[in-house]
Amino acid sequence: MDKLDDVSIATLRAANIGEDLLPSLSRDDIKDLFPGPENFLRRRAIWLVVNKDEKVDTAPEIQQSPPTGGSNLSKEEASTSKFLTMSNPQYIVFTDSELEQVRRTYFEQKRLGTEHSVALSKELFCRLIRNTMTNMISIARATEDCRYPTKHEVNAMAKRLVDYYPMIKGQSSNSEWEHVAKKLMKRLSNVRSPRKAKVPPSKKTRQDTEVSSDISTTDDVYDGDSSASTIILEHSPISPMGFPVLDLSTRASTPLQSQDSSDETSGSVDFMDSMKTQARHYKTLQEMFKSKKPNKAAITHLLNLEFESRRCFITSDVLKEQDRPTKILEAYPCFRELDHVLDELQRVIQPTNSQYISEMKSRWEAFYSKVQFYGVMKKAMKPPKTLNGVAHVTAVFRALPLLFPSSTMPPKKLGLSSEALFHVLTTSEDPDGFLRQRPLSCPVVLVSEDNCMIAIGNMPVTTFNTERFNEGLLYLMAYYYALHLTYPKCISTLLSVLQTEILQDSIHEQDLTPSYKKAIGEWKSFIE
Repeated sequence: MDKLDDVSIATLRAANIGEDLLPSLSRDDIKDLFPGPENFLRRRAIWLVVNKDEKVDTAPEIQQSPPTGGSNLSKEEASTSKFLTMSNPQYIVFTDSELEQVRRTYFEQKRLGTEHSVALSKELFCRLIRNTMTNMISIARATEDCRYPTKHEVNAMAKRLVDYYPMIKGQSSNSEWEHVAKKLMKRLSNVRSPRKAKVPPSKKTRQDTEVSSDISTTDDVYDGDSSASTIILEHSPISPMGFPVLDLSTRASTPLQSQDSSDETSGSVDFMDSMKTQARHYKTLQEMFKSKKPNKAAITHLLNLEFESRRCFITSDVLKEQDRPTKILEAYPCFRELDHVLDELQRVIQPTNSQYISEMKSRWEAFYSKVQFYGVMKKAMKPPKTLNGVAHVTAVFRALPLLFPSSTMPPKKLGLSSEALFHVLTTSEDPDGFLRQRPLSCPVVLVSEDNCMIAIGNMPVTTFNTERFNEGLLYLMAYYYALHLTYPKCISTLLSVLQTEILQDSIHEQDLTPSYKKAIGEWKSFIE
């Protein structure tokens, strides 16, 4: 793992994958951990490491050479080839470090006459069946499009598996491999790869897909195929959160797909596969949050991969407005850090612009310098030349709600509209007491002598240096977006102006209030 970069190492460790398990990773496993074209080089680097390890481990078996002096494999063990050569194509027996360890133990015990005490666990047997059939399908489809392994090929592979892993032989001498063939055929029947339509979707008549009812009803249920089986979601009902509801009665019974199935089935399958993959990414994130010093780059990488499912969770109706900040921060404690919140703002507005945050801050600096002259012209503030630091920023922030006023007055207990944005604590004022008495639950910046703190409702979230107090409104906007919060009516015009002018995000027509139109019109006239 020394040849891998920090992000790759951190992601593998978060998934509890060490050097001992690294050789067992398949292409699909690596793609699940590092999807997307931007991670191609990472996948390639990991695959080279995996191939190198496998070449070292399996070379004596592939070449069918006798074991070297340092090996404990018997001649009988080494003589079993991992290749199954048919007329076309050539299949290979699946193996990994754990399976090889059990196989080696079996032959060691066989020399002692106690091989019956060695058995393959259910988990390893399911893994063997699942990955063997996956490899066979991949090889078959690579040689000929839409081709699947035949029954003859499956039976031949079952025999080769029993030869290579003698501990999985059946109890009856007449059917040592038939139970393995049944498992492989059942696995094949549960795998259904989508086929692309031969004509453009716009020119194709939409037809209902008839789901085959020839599902096997055998009592011998195979528990290891659920992780890769495809569910037909075309006729599935939609849940309130927008996710298709799984209907296990519509599991595909044959690998061949009807030609009249539409592209919507493929799209639904891809969507559900994406949701499953992102759920695994979230589980990896949870493990990383438990460490004292989580790798920031690795967390950002996983947040990018898990974005779609996270936004579905955050924007769903399941979370009430008053409970949303607490629930989200419990699920994603990384959002207590400003860097991650700003990254989330970029993902929501301009996910493809890697320079978005720096560009936004540049727009804010230009706006901040011009709005001071605008405030003096509107007589909303005095020239702040005599003020420095926090006092200067305070004067500007207090003038902003007056320069971009809303039609709704603030609550009486709140006082000024600017109190919805920030509050300067006095030396005798307790932050917790202030938050409990505050009539609004929107994000706010509390300014003290030592630092600045962002709080939502009565919950402190994060702190930052007072030298960055002038960027405090950007941080508040980031939390509004990251946590999907509603603007308070008393400052909705100001925040809408910041949304369009600084964040460069469009607003809905219903938010184009007369107050906003008037305020933005006067501002445009001033700067032009």
